[in-house]
Order: sequence, then structure tokens, then C-alpha cells
Amino acid sequence: MRLQIGLTAVAIFLAAGGYILWTQSQDDGLPVDIAYGNGQIEAVQIDISSMVAGRIETVSVREGDMVTPGQVVSTVDAKIIEAQLAQAKAQIAAAEAERAAAQAQIGQMEALLALAQEEEERSRALVARGTSPQSNLDTLSTNVAVAEANLKAARAALLAHERAVDAARAAADQIAANLEDTELTAPTVGRILYRLVEPGEIISAGARVMTMVDLSEVYLEFYLPATQAHRLAIGDEARIKLDVVDAVVPAIVTFVSPVSQFTPRTVETADERQNLVFRVRARVPQELVEAYIDYVRTGIRGVAYVRLAPEPGQAPSDWPAELQLADLSDLPLPLN
Repeated sequence: MRLQIGLTAVAIFLAAGGYILWTQSQDDGLPVDIAYGNGQIEAVQIDISSMVAGRIETVSVREGDMVTPGQVVSTVDAKIIEAQLAQAKAQIAAAEAERAAAQAQIGQMEALLALAQEEEERSRALVARGTSPQSNLDTLSTNVAVAEANLKAARAALLAHERAVDAARAAADQIAANLEDTELTAPTVGRILYRLVEPGEIISAGARVMTMVDLSEVYLEFYLPATQAHRLAIGDEARIKLDVVDAVVPAIVTFVSPVSQFTPRTVETADERQNLVFRVRARVPQELVEAYIDYVRTGIRGVAYVRLAPEPGQAPSDWPAELQLADLSDLPLPLN
């Protein structure tokens, strides 16, 4: 009797354990072609740096401010560069004047060559008639050769002056570009994370002025095992459930790593780290980010769900009810 009771208890224990393992493998009833991974909302951090050295003149944003593409966030004192640009423009004018003088010199050399050639022809005719000595013709022929050499030298000088004009203009363009770089602008829409300088500070070329979070691409990065990653493609639908918002956020798979890696320590347990996984990125649609731009925060943890390609002969599963999308107005946050 005790043996039967013991066997019955063991059977119940094994059945219960099997049921627990089965439910865990099904992830609370998710279809087998729905995979998921833990991660956090991320966005790229951008360092706004100065291309030129100088004194910070203005800093027009503070930490936490939103910025738009092309918005001026800081300026460097441009007085020295403006003076350099004025000097460069003066050098252009001087080089152009020298080029004009060289062009006039060519006209003069061409006229002298034409005159020397005419005198040579007349002398040749006189020598043929015996009314002029050969020595005169030889002198005039030498004058023609000298005039031709002078013309070649003048043309070479013109070419040098033209290159000097090009060099002066290039130098002015470089200084003008430096002048434009005294205005530091936001490269994309985002939020200022760190303000690193204040007006009056001296900075070197390449110094960071501030760091911003790029909100033009907000995503959740997670990891899938090799047995699932090969069934996921870029452009596939995804769903994100955040820990702080009771809502389902739509997303699109924009990146699947072509290289496997061991699971990062911050993602899974020590046992799971022995498995090879692939990094996956699910991007939140930009229109949704812009609609809730004041509430977007990086570092918020959540779970990303993706629908894998079905096995041969099977139809893709529908998204479960708890992962169905709602209208934007249904999210528990006020629209801007």
C-alpha cells in the first residue's frame, strides 16, 4: 500500500514537473513561432565637437533640451577667423591683379614677335635682291627667336599666376569653412545629455562641446539563440512591452547580427551564456517616437517579441491577444 502511494506521489511529481517545463517552454502560451528577448531602449549618443580652436562665445542649450537638425547649439568667437578671411580675400585680389598684368605682358610679347617677324621678312627680301647685307638678316632672325622665347616665358608666367589665384581662392575657401564651423549645430533630432563647456572657455580643435542622444533611431536591442535567429529577417514585425508602460509598442527588425556571440553577462544566467546568440535590433517607428518625444527615455527595460518564419508546411501564427497593437491614443501617455 505504501509502495503504491509512493509511486503515485512520484508520478504526480513527475507530471507536475513536466507540466511546468512545458509551460515554461511555451512562454505562457505563446505560439512556437513567437520568440522574445530582454533588452532596454537605446539610442546612439553623438558628441558635438568643434572643428576650430578658440573661445566659446555662446552656449544656447542646456542639458535635457530638445534640439532639431541644423539648430545652433553653440558658437566659437569668430573675430580672428573673420580677419583671416579678409586677408585671404585681399590676397585673391592681389593674385588676380598679377594675373591681369601677366595677360597684358603676353599681348606685348605677341606684338613684339609680330614686328620682329615682319622685319625679318623684309630683310630676307632685300638680301635676295642684293640690296642688304646678310648680317642684317641674321640680326633680325635672332630678334625673332628672342621674341618667341619671351612669349613662351610670358605664357608660363601667366600659368603660374593662374595657379596662384587658385591657391589663394582655396585658402579663402578653407578659412570660410572654418568660419562656418564656428557655429556648432545639432546633426539630428535629439536631446542634450551633457553640456561640457561654458561661454568664455578656451577649447582646442576637436574638443567636445556637448553630447546628445540621437532620437532619430530609437530601438530595443536583444538576443536570440542560433536556433531562432536564422528564421528572422530584417523588416519583420516586432512588438515591445516596456516595464514602465502597460502597452504594446510596434517595432520593426532593422538589424540581425551576421556573427554569433556568447550571451552577454547582463542578459542571461551563467548557464545560458554558454549558448551562442545573435544580436537583434527592433526599431520603434519614428512617427511614434515623435508623437511621444517628451517621454522617450533610453535605458528603460522591456521585452521584444518577434514572429519567426514558419517551419515548412506551417502557416504563421497570429499575434496573441496580449501583443495586439492599439491606437496611439490608447497608450497611457498624453499625446503632444
